Amino acid sequence: MAKSPTENTGYELNTDQLSSGKGHATPTRKEREAANLRPLVSNDRKAAGQASKAKIASDRERARIGLANGEEKYLTVRDKGPQRRYIRDYVDARFSVGEILIPVMFVVIILTFIQDPIIQVISVYGLWVFFALAVIDVLVAGQLIQTKLAAKFGKDKLQRGNRWYTAMRALQLRLMRLPKPQVKRWQFPE
Repeated sequence: MAKSPTENTGYELNTDQLSSGKGHATPTRKEREAANLRPLVSNDRKAAGQASKAKIASDRERARIGLANGEEKYLTVRDKGPQRRYIRDYVDARFSVGEILIPVMFVVIILTFIQDPIIQVISVYGLWVFFALAVIDVLVAGQLIQTKLAAKFGKDKLQRGNRWYTAMRALQLRLMRLPKPQVKRWQFPE
């Protein structure tokens, strides 16, 4: 049998001292884990789905704006790095024949609907001549940028595919390029 605190001691029991503790037993690990447990899927699945979709949409919108503005964090692997930024700025600063290739193709398609065979033949040959000019322009731009990159970054530190990157950027309409042009016409990078 357990002794009471006042038995054989001669002292009175102070009840204030007993109630000054935390007042409950220390929870077990199992109880603490159960208290911190959060469900993987909310009880209100519809609200959780809407919240998830809203967060994904806002993240996607932020990434789209970041990509358009040329923020390094949001660029694709193809567009990252100082050499690619230099190429983008250089191509965006110059006028490329390939920029107007799509509008010229559209005009040629319209001209082929005209029933005059002479106009049709001239428009198709004109398109081929224009296409050849665009290819020559892209080759010249690629060589020019390759020499400028070698002078700026060193010939042994050049990335692979710079000429192809230059060509693909030069053949796009200026308004359709991603990342968007960060420089105005004729403002070439140093």
